[in-house]
Amino acid sequence: METPKIFESEYRFCLILWENEPIKSSELVKLCKEKLGWKPTTTYTVIKRLSERGVLKNENTVVTSLVSKEQVQAAEIDELVEKKFEDSFPAFIAAFAKNKKITEKEIDELQHMIDQFRKGDT
Repeated sequence: METPKIFESEYRFCLILWENEPIKSSELVKLCKEKLGWKPTTTYTVIKRLSERGVLKNENTVVTSLVSKEQVQAAEIDELVEKKFEDSFPAFIAAFAKNKKITEKEIDELQHMIDQFRKGDT
C-alpha cells in the first residue's frame, strides 16, 4: 500500500497524534488548540480528512494512526529524490552533504548502512 500524501499542517497534527496515540478526539482537540492554535472545527476536519485518506482511524472517538512517522518520512524523501534529484539518491546525498558538516560518527553510520545494504541485511 502506498503511503498517503500528508501536507505540512497535517504532518504537524500527526506528530501530536503519534506522540499521544491512542487518544480520544476531544483530547486531541485540546492538544491541537494548545500546540497549533487550532479551533476544534479545524481539528475535527483534519481528523475526517486523514481518516478518509487512510492515514488514521477514528473509532468510538478514539483516534489512532494507520501509518507511522517513519513511513511518512520515507515517502516524503522518495518524492523529493524523484522530483528534485531525477530519482538519483547519490545526487540527493551529495546536495545534502555539500551544505552540512558531516561528522566522523555520521560517516561511520552511513558506511554501516551501506554495508548492511550490500549484505542484504535491510
